Amino acid sequence: MKTILVADDKANIRNLVRDYLEAEGFHVFVASNGREALYAARSEKPDLILLDIMMPEMSGYEFIKAYRKESETPIILLTAKLDETDKVLGLELGADDYVTKPFGMKELVARINAVLRRIGRPVAEAGILSVGDVRIEKESRAVFVDDNTVNLTPSEFDLLYVLMSAPGKVFSRSELLLKLQGTTFEGVERTIDVHIRNLRTKIEKDPSNPKYVETVFGVGYRFRAD
Repeated sequence: MKTILVADDKANIRNLVRDYLEAEGFHVFVASNGREALYAARSEKPDLILLDIMMPEMSGYEFIKAYRKESETPIILLTAKLDETDKVLGLELGADDYVTKPFGMKELVARINAVLRRIGRPVAEAGILSVGDVRIEKESRAVFVDDNTVNLTPSEFDLLYVLMSAPGKVFSRSELLLKLQGTTFEGVERTIDVHIRNLRTKIEKDPSNPKYVETVFGVGYRFRAD
């Protein structure tokens, strides 16, 4: 269960957002001003923060400046300000997104889920991707499963890298072929099936019941996100 901090000086907004998010399955705690929010964020360590800009004692901008020195927790601004420069300032300080008041609750939940999905994806730091038990190093073209080295052909490596770059995303055969070869050729998309089959024999404990590389029937393939 993801935990969300709602920081807003308006009690009706705090309560409305809290009740709706809890009904959506989130754990929620609230703060009525910037200083209270900073204390709560430090103690509760939320997965995401909904932050009003105009708050007493410490504004949303001041909160971001202080909190970004110690945490990269995603922040979505709740702002009544319509000036584009205010929104840009929040993003420049380190906010991840903003929602302008008045906002619809379905839209807010959609934005929350989008940010949480984005941060849940692996980040290619120094060319390294890691998802579950699989780690891939782009520079050395090394692959490890449960810390054991796996030897792949260049095509198998490139295919695995593409899939791991976006866990959960379904790639069609033509998309994968395009990413591997830079173009597609009619009639050879099924070569991807061969690469997938070979890849599974090397990284899966049971290739007939794959844990990592999943088939999406009628569409293509994806790397399992969890």
